[in-house]
Amino acid sequence: MRYGVNYASAAAGILDITGRNFIKNFENTLDQITDNLGAPDVAQALAKCMFFVGMGSNDYLNNYLMPNYDTKNRYNPQQYANLLVQQYSQQLTRLYNLGARKFVIGGVGLMGCIPSILAQGNGNVCSEEVNQLVLPFSNNVKSMLSNLNTNLPGSKFIYADIKNMFQDLLTNYRRYGFSMINRGCCGIGRNRGQITCLPLQTPCPNRDQYIFWDAFHPTEAVNILFGRRAFNGGPELVYPINIQQLAAL
Repeated sequence: MRYGVNYASAAAGILDITGRNFIKNFENTLDQITDNLGAPDVAQALAKCMFFVGMGSNDYLNNYLMPNYDTKNRYNPQQYANLLVQQYSQQLTRLYNLGARKFVIGGVGLMGCIPSILAQGNGNVCSEEVNQLVLPFSNNVKSMLSNLNTNLPGSKFIYADIKNMFQDLLTNYRRYGFSMINRGCCGIGRNRGQITCLPLQTPCPNRDQYIFWDAFHPTEAVNILFGRRAFNGGPELVYPINIQQLAAL
């Protein structure tokens, strides 16, 4: 655990109704490390650690856009974005109070372009309705990070603009070595996005040429590309500084 812990397999959501426990998991990890190393050493180490948090997508895909939830009837897009960011700010502040200081916050991507959403339309054109739906959330997150940087002494929050990265990738996909932009490498139905990748299902043989692995997630090739761009990219992709600069602080 001293070298990093990943809690990303639990479908985390900002709202408890979407997914819960990521901060509680971290608290449990912190207790275990403190038992082994002692509180002073842990506090020192935490100040140097980097925390990547990327949430929000599931609060739309597994909540607001789901017909069996009444969320859409209770909140308009701006109201829902306000609710999400209010909760998000509290959760990030809680991590700060536990000792975290360096944060990389991943924005939501072009959700209207994922195979799951494409399969609900004509299969080839991104849903501008869904892309516009999440825009208030993205704008709110940027304002939230500015406020946290101002109000939490010693903290440094940076924003990885996944939306801009995806926009560039979808526009220039061939230049980056991709050939398939509108279907999953592993999945069933239209755009291989109606039913996500199942156990024992055979994926595509050329996954490095696919932007999407399944109905929702990018492939490893895309994650590597975006990771590198967040590490040393300019302010149009990651700001106010990039991950390389954050690590040097």
